[in-house]
Amino acid sequence: MPVSRREFLASASALIAGSFGSTSVLAIDPIKRPSDKPDIKLSLAAYSFRQFLDLKKPTMTLFEFIDFASELPLDAVELTSYYFAETSDAYLDKLKAHAAKYKLAISGVPVGNNFCLKDDSKRAAEVQKVKDWTARAAKLGAKTVRIFAGNLEKGETLDVAQKRVVEAMEECCAVAEKLGIYLALENHGGITDTPEHLLDLVKPVKSPALGVNVDTGNFRLPDPYADIAKIVPYGVVSQIKTEVYPGGKKQGADLARVIKIFKDGNFHGYVALEYEAAEDPKIAVPRAIKELRKLIG
Repeated sequence: MPVSRREFLASASALIAGSFGSTSVLAIDPIKRPSDKPDIKLSLAAYSFRQFLDLKKPTMTLFEFIDFASELPLDAVELTSYYFAETSDAYLDKLKAHAAKYKLAISGVPVGNNFCLKDDSKRAAEVQKVKDWTARAAKLGAKTVRIFAGNLEKGETLDVAQKRVVEAMEECCAVAEKLGIYLALENHGGITDTPEHLLDLVKPVKSPALGVNVDTGNFRLPDPYADIAKIVPYGVVSQIKTEVYPGGKKQGADLARVIKIFKDGNFHGYVALEYEAAEDPKIAVPRAIKELRKLIG
């Protein structure tokens, strides 16, 4: 039998450090936080080291990434699904134990998917991918699974694609609820290019297992900081970038301003540095983490 909404929230509360366990609203409303004091925990995304972790020619394993992270003032690591050498239970258990050895939680498991696909069989495969990774995330003791909506295919209309994405997320949420995992829809361009378009997808999904992954570097409108502030109330996890793109033009992010937005929005959960700038991440990441740690307090 599917767990009740109350049972899911109780389970999520037990799983999620700094969680939203006592919330009494669905994903269609801003998340009701358990207190009026922000609770921000710092993580590091494996994607920051993508050039080393790329499975086509890896020079770093996820275990070595965790080793690197253990030297930084972090609460957790985010293990991007793209870089898992295998997905066996034994491998997942070893990863979980390796992070635990350093007292690092696994904040989330980002997945790449496209729910806009018109082809039913291809879209079904994308849905199954998210379901499979949700189960793996639960095995790892992770808190969230980051998901995408996707991009319009040629000749497609936005309203039709939105309906398709909502249906796919609802199907995946049924699995996430049973496992006590949050699915976190990212503002990743495509049909989530604006805060309004993102929330057009989130609001119809009446499941406590859905929230938003607030990516601070993905909006391309004139005021990305204002756009970030609009979706923070729906956020269950975040990826923080060191760059923003007002009007599509790259500039260094004001990290102090970003963290203030999260604090003003009473954010509870993990923020993961996802480093994408040009400098060697082995040099730049420790510096950025040190700054974020100071800002978060």
